[in-house]
Amino acid sequence: MLCVIDEFTRECLAIRVERKLNSRDVLDTLGELFVEHGPPEHIRSDNGPEFIATALREWLEKLNVRTLYIEPGSPWENGYCESFNSKLRDELLAREIFYDLREAQVLIENWRLFYNTARPHSSLGYKPPAPRTILPATFTPPYRVKAA
Repeated sequence: MLCVIDEFTRECLAIRVERKLNSRDVLDTLGELFVEHGPPEHIRSDNGPEFIATALREWLEKLNVRTLYIEPGSPWENGYCESFNSKLRDELLAREIFYDLREAQVLIENWRLFYNTARPHSSLGYKPPAPRTILPATFTPPYRVKAA
């Protein structure tokens, strides 16, 4: 699994679930996120081969995205991701049996949406990082108001 966490908002932007992940999968996932959210100032990751691949580093350099690699054996340098991984393991992975890859992808994506929109986070005052927004039925967005 490739988990992408926004350190500022604590939102889980993506969990890529595959039998094997390589630098191309990382590049594809980050590319989709950059299109949706814009490129970040930096990316923090471990020194795995999928993160230090030349193609990925060159692509990030072209986009002016700095890389911050954590020291091997120093998970505390990536605390937000390690905390997220612990919650994912305790709340989902330790309780489920996945019979195939597609089932794992669906259940993990459902948990990610729950994590972002409904699950309380103590670091955020027991609010989710991206709560669902429900507008009252009588609300008319300003762009829907017709000019007189």
